[in-house]
Amino acid sequence: MKVVLSTLNAKYIHTNMAIRLLKAYSQHEFDIELAEYTIKDPVMNIVSDLYRRQPDVIGFSCYIWNIEETLKVVEILKKVMPETEIVLGGPEVSYDTDYWMKRVPAIDFIVMGEGEETFHHLLQTIAGDRKFHFVYGLAYRKGDEVVLMPGRPKADLNSLPSPHRFPEDIPELGKRIVYFETSRGCPFNCQFCLSSIEVGVRYYDIERVKADILYLIANGAKVIKFLDRTFNINRSYAMEMFQFLIENHQGCVFQFEITADIMRPEVMDYLAENAPPGIFRFEIGVQSTNDPTNELVKRRQNFTKLSRTVMTIKNSGRIDQHLDLIAGLPLEDYDTFRKTFNDVFAMEPEELQLGFLKMLRGTGLRHDADKYNYVYMDNAPYEILSSEWLPFSDIVRLKRLEDVLEKYWNAHRMDHTLRYLMKHEFDSPFDFFQEFGNYWEEQGWQRIGHQLEDLFIRLDAFLKVRGLRHPQIVAGLMKADYLLNHKYKPRKIWWEDRMHKEERTALYHRLAELSLAISADGAAGASGAGADDGQRSGWPGSLRLTERELLKLGVLERLPFSSVEEAVERGPEAAGHESLLVVLYQQNEDEKPVYFSVDAGLLAAQS
Repeated sequence: MKVVLSTLNAKYIHTNMAIRLLKAYSQHEFDIELAEYTIKDPVMNIVSDLYRRQPDVIGFSCYIWNIEETLKVVEILKKVMPETEIVLGGPEVSYDTDYWMKRVPAIDFIVMGEGEETFHHLLQTIAGDRKFHFVYGLAYRKGDEVVLMPGRPKADLNSLPSPHRFPEDIPELGKRIVYFETSRGCPFNCQFCLSSIEVGVRYYDIERVKADILYLIANGAKVIKFLDRTFNINRSYAMEMFQFLIENHQGCVFQFEITADIMRPEVMDYLAENAPPGIFRFEIGVQSTNDPTNELVKRRQNFTKLSRTVMTIKNSGRIDQHLDLIAGLPLEDYDTFRKTFNDVFAMEPEELQLGFLKMLRGTGLRHDADKYNYVYMDNAPYEILSSEWLPFSDIVRLKRLEDVLEKYWNAHRMDHTLRYLMKHEFDSPFDFFQEFGNYWEEQGWQRIGHQLEDLFIRLDAFLKVRGLRHPQIVAGLMKADYLLNHKYKPRKIWWEDRMHKEERTALYHRLAELSLAISADGAAGASGAGADDGQRSGWPGSLRLTERELLKLGVLERLPFSSVEEAVERGPEAAGHESLLVVLYQQNEDEKPVYFSVDAGLLAAQS
């Protein structure tokens, strides 16, 4: 009996661990192939490929992001391969299972909940006596009737074979994200989350986990994303894993979901001192800072402790943090969500994800949807359209905000400019993104593409219409951000260049002389005029460049303040002291440009 296990991933770089777990558990008894596609692949291409394989059984792993496309594939497959048994499993079909069986007659079976043992038993039964009423955790058809069997006890995780040891996966390990779990279950009871349904947390043996990770790294894995709902719930387990990963990472990047308000100080201190920069990435679900909301959805959260953890990690400069918010939770209206957004943005996370409440099947909030007057999409992803507290008009407004938040802050196109605007020109970060988002939609820009240059031109257009107290500072910061967002010396600029060629050439000449004088005096240990000029100018004492090198690698721009960082911090107080921004582009694209500001007055005096 030939079996194909398949899924439609959201992107090519994603991999599906569920079908690998099923294959690992059953491959000793059945001929099992894996077939992964994406939700962007044409349905007929997927059907044709599966038809070519001629399986007796096809199993699909189903989630909110792929269920509708998967069902299209299933319905066509049943028409062209009517004898093939079609099995669905995964979180999207494990709840309201009767609904799915009745909606799509082409589905023969649904595996509910954890699938390893149930799916294996199902395959044995299909190949054997077909007495499906002995298969716990299964939904099947008996004539026109849909039969839902009782659930199966949770598996002993250490009895499950590793899903990470397939030779056919090795060529792709370095090109895709590897998903990994050290535990299953969640200790919390948040009513908007499917993880709240399973009580308790089960762990894999830590030595087995380490062995699998070493295998993946040795075979080229570049990114490993842990699926544990709260990686740091067990302090000793998490601490041992962090230490192990730090000692054995070999350049691999690890992503975790953590609960920040329960992070122990000793763990934070250890990471702040020992984590190699760029190796760890933390995803932290804040969701809301509104206490009545958190209480109603049974979400225990101490925002003071959470903030302390986030800022300690941020100040270490070693770990990127991705913070999540959910708009549309009960008791959260537009104004309280504005406060939530500003509370969280004050920590300036590397990425702030604004999501909208989804009424997931099986969750407490979906069960109570009518109680709170929720209106939501009938089909996945079941996103809310309105509630007792948030009308559709407010959701539309927040969608506009989300759009520019993604394009500007999360993409890190112009961090200096945005920090200045939110600190010195707008009432709050929320107000900046909302006003800009409104303008963006008014211009119809959401319907067209954009390049880096377009993002700067569109922000500039918005700010000119809106009006600024100190436009010259913002213009200077935007120029700096544009230059710093290129890996190589940019071929064009989006603003009108007012510096004449002769002036630019003269400045390169003076900078080369300054570089030579400072480095010569520094090498001789001098404390005379050259060294003093170096301290006053802002030129790095260890950097020595000829005029030719400066012309090749450098870009110059006059700014109406002494330095980019000072302008962001001090705002209007930094204006009036002109400087020359020097940006030097490296030969290697992996290296960021070097930049510094040189005192314009000193250069003028030298002339």
